[in-house]
Amino acid sequence: QQNPNVLVKIEDIVARIQDETDGVPIRTVKSFMTKIPSVVTGTDIVQWLMKNLSIEDAAEAMHIGSLIAAQGYFFPISDHILCLKDDGTLYRFQAPYFWPSNCWEPENTDYAIYLCKRTMQNKTRLELADYEAENLARLQRAFARKWEFIYMQAEAQVKIDRKKDKTERKILDSQERAFWDVHRPVPGCVNTTEMDIRKCRRMKNPHRVKKSVYGVVEEGTQSQSPIHTLLHHCRKGTKEDVEKEIIFLNTQLDRHCLKMSKVADSKEPSQQRVKKWGFSLDEVLKDPAGQDLFLKFLESEFSSENLRFWLAVQGLKRVPQLDVAQRVQDIWAEFLAEGAPSTINLDSHSYEITSQNLKDPGRYSYEDAQDHIYKLMKSDSYPRFLRSNVYQDLLMARKKGKSLTGKRLTGLMQSS
Repeated sequence: QQNPNVLVKIEDIVARIQDETDGVPIRTVKSFMTKIPSVVTGTDIVQWLMKNLSIEDAAEAMHIGSLIAAQGYFFPISDHILCLKDDGTLYRFQAPYFWPSNCWEPENTDYAIYLCKRTMQNKTRLELADYEAENLARLQRAFARKWEFIYMQAEAQVKIDRKKDKTERKILDSQERAFWDVHRPVPGCVNTTEMDIRKCRRMKNPHRVKKSVYGVVEEGTQSQSPIHTLLHHCRKGTKEDVEKEIIFLNTQLDRHCLKMSKVADSKEPSQQRVKKWGFSLDEVLKDPAGQDLFLKFLESEFSSENLRFWLAVQGLKRVPQLDVAQRVQDIWAEFLAEGAPSTINLDSHSYEITSQNLKDPGRYSYEDAQDHIYKLMKSDSYPRFLRSNVYQDLLMARKKGKSLTGKRLTGLMQSS
């Protein structure tokens, strides 16, 4: 959970962006036979941030905007990737009801109600994605005893929604879905809520107010967040108090990461997910399991440096600003410097642009080089990956409901 003071500042910015006089014009856009209400473009937001926050670099404005979008304050209506693009992509602002400052901690029952509700609504507009259908099936098994209650809750919500104006309902549907894009993100996307420090503190202070998306509140004593606790220590406590608090929180975060890692390692991709990897390289890269299999394939071809470079550049966009310059140098040393241990093959044009960018290192110094490597993988390695035994056998195994052991997978790698 963000420091409440930070959320106040973010929400002040978001409120100013929507100001009727000095904000970004919110308008209805005509698209073919339909109208898209209450939207702005990514360029509108970027330009507003640059002008009103005194930012000179458009890339930095995009980064700040993406951090705000990652918390769900505004979202693209064409996909579910919560970042800001400096183009004509259409965005919609989140309803204040769903803002993070409301301390949402949605339970799986809330998510089950939402997915169940989606199956009852307009199928062409609200059809479940593959990963959502899988989640719904798992939740139905997990909540078998209370599924009738969940179904009744979803049905009641649908009846309420149908009484609303069509345009209003369309906007509210998108805002609700964006809320779940934050709290139950698309596979491969960063979950900005899974490292919620408040959750790590529950063993020390389990009394709290639990807030349901659909209005069910369990009474309790609201606990202070660790940020409040740290600020309290800084004002009234000692240096040792603060250090102890930080050590405790880091320990809990490490345990959480280990737990999440074990879950990810043990989960096998479904047949639908494996099949989607054949649609495009993007589908492979945004799915952790696909990304891992593609990396193993590239290692078998001794060309894994291309994907490792691409991933390193992706990671660069998320590191703290203070660490950016050093990380830029580290990437150069590993992949592009003379005698680098994992040299990538850049054309002279991309190499020259990248070299110039390093004179003023930033998050997007490797943008041109990353694009070049992506196109190289897309045209060269990716088609071979789809034809390889490792992908084809996994696809067939998932169709038959079987799994591949590590030994069998290694054998396929060697024979590909």
